[in-house]
Amino acid sequence: MNITPEQISEFLKLNPDFFVGHPELLADITVPHPYSNQAISLGERQVLALRDKSRGLELKLREFIQFAEENDAIGDKLHKVALDLMHARSLEAVFQSLAMNLSESFSIPHSTIRVWADHAPDMPEFAAVNTDIKVLMTGLMQPRCGSDAPEEIRTWFGSVGANQKSFALAPLREENMNGLLVLASEDAKRFYPEMGTLYLTWLAELSGAAISRFL
Repeated sequence: MNITPEQISEFLKLNPDFFVGHPELLADITVPHPYSNQAISLGERQVLALRDKSRGLELKLREFIQFAEENDAIGDKLHKVALDLMHARSLEAVFQSLAMNLSESFSIPHSTIRVWADHAPDMPEFAAVNTDIKVLMTGLMQPRCGSDAPEEIRTWFGSVGANQKSFALAPLREENMNGLLVLASEDAKRFYPEMGTLYLTWLAELSGAAISRFL
């Protein structure tokens, strides 16, 4: 009666301590080397597998450390934004501070804000927007990133609007106002649909709170 590989496999699964009682067999078992045609012992193969696993875990750890460092850096930048907005003594100062922080700290040279509110001041940021933009803002539960933006939003960037390849649209919601914070880039990969939006959400919340103080 021939024993099939499947039967051997099933037997070892049902008897995981088999080699505990027969350790001498481990020295006689050989398996292919994973990176060559040489035959090596089962113990050597296990060592190689553990080394590969260790390398994978090391790479993951490096990724986690890199992400943590990047998040710390972004957190520091947002902290500075919050302080600068708190120190602003006018709407003009709020908009100037926000634009400067986005440009210098986040390397986002193109940003704009549109706000609609009762008794809005005569400022470019409060210029009238069409109903479609208001409906778009209402439907945003979180920032939206990607290559598409309504033509009207492109016009908010003036002559450079046609050159923008990616956008981040973040809703502004406060009790006395609504609006949109829009970031744009000539780099098509700067703002993409799958990117995380937590920091953009926080940035929009800070911006909205700062603006609403003066309305």
